[in-house]
Amino acid sequence: MRHRLPRHGRCGIGANPYSKGECLGTNADSRCPGREAQCGQQDARVLRVSKRILIIDGHPDSRAERYVHALSKAYFDGARLGGHEVRSIIVSELQFPLLRTSEDFRDGEAPESIRRCQELIAWANHIVILFPLWLGSMPALLKAFLEQALRPGFAFDESAHDGFPKKLLSGRSARIIVTMGMPALFYRWYFRAHSLRSLQRNVLRFCGFRPVNACVVGMVESMTSAQRGEWLAKVQQLGLRGE
Repeated sequence: MRHRLPRHGRCGIGANPYSKGECLGTNADSRCPGREAQCGQQDARVLRVSKRILIIDGHPDSRAERYVHALSKAYFDGARLGGHEVRSIIVSELQFPLLRTSEDFRDGEAPESIRRCQELIAWANHIVILFPLWLGSMPALLKAFLEQALRPGFAFDESAHDGFPKKLLSGRSARIIVTMGMPALFYRWYFRAHSLRSLQRNVLRFCGFRPVNACVVGMVESMTSAQRGEWLAKVQQLGLRGE
C-alpha cells in the first residue's frame, strides 16, 4: 500500500501540506558546500524578522517515507515556530505539461497550476527548495517545474536594452537542501557540486535571488535514525531563523 503525503488544497499547493508533529531541537554539526558548519549553528535567540517563506518540495515521489518530505516538514515546523508565514508547493502533486519548444517557454501561457505557484513565488521573500540528487542533478520533474514557473516576463525580462536580462525576482533569498547517497564531501570536492552551483548561479541568481545558500545531506541511505534526527533538527533550526 502506497502512503502519500497529505494534501492541503488543490495541486499540491497550500499553507500546510504536512501532517502535524512535534518539533525537534538539537544543535549538531553540519556541512554545507563551500563553508563548514553553516546549518543549525547560530544562536536561535537572536532577534528575527518575520519572513514570508515558500517551501518547494521537489521530490518526484509523493510517498511520505521519502526523507526529503521529512526535511520539508522539519523546516516548515521550525519556520512556524519562529513566527514566519509559511506556504508550500509539493511538486509531485502538481499537474503540468513539459515545455518542448523555446516559443512555448517565451510566449506560451502557463497552466493554471503553474500560475498559482508563480503567485506564491511572488508572495515570498525567501524560498527553500529541497530535492534528492538523481544522476548528478535535480530530478527531471523539478527541472520541468522550474522551467514552467521561471518563465520570461515573470522571473526575468529579456527585453532590456543593455543586453543583460533584468532580474524580476530581486529582493528575495533562497536556500537549497539536496540529499544524496554519496558522501557530501565527495560531491563537493570531486564533482565540485556542479549541479548545485548551476542551480544557484544559472537559475536562482540569474532571476535575482540573493543570497542563495545551500546544504548537502550525504549518505542518506546509510544514515542511522539518530543521524537522520540530527539533520531534521538542523533543518528545523534553519526554519526557525528563516534562513
